[in-house]
Amino acid sequence: MNIIGRLTRDAEVRTTSQDKQVVNFSVATNDSYKNKQGERIEQTTYFDCSYWISAKVATLLTKGTLVELTGRVSTRAWTGNDGQPRAGLNFHTSNIKLYGGSKRTETVQATVQTGSNSTAGKGTEDDLPF
Repeated sequence: MNIIGRLTRDAEVRTTSQDKQVVNFSVATNDSYKNKQGERIEQTTYFDCSYWISAKVATLLTKGTLVELTGRVSTRAWTGNDGQPRAGLNFHTSNIKLYGGSKRTETVQATVQTGSNSTAGKGTEDDLPF
């Protein structure tokens, strides 16, 4: 399943009792439709997300960043401090695609992209193959 939305807060890295790291973040998705009276209804759904593959991605996941997530949804239920039943959606993320967001995120993305290119900044014009 894929969802596209914006992060509602900066990602946090947590370490489990088995010394595994998990990145936790929250994403809001928006949907709209017209009801029978022709009024436009806006609906926002919030997902608590977890990503277990690499904690390094947490630096890129900042509030307001637009992301596309691939994974699976699960539900959870609990009783709140006020005694009322509560429910939520968890999204167990297996793939994250960043589309942009805050200036900080764009700067980090640009650094990561140029830093991963092994030929970036090396050589001169004489080294060109044409």
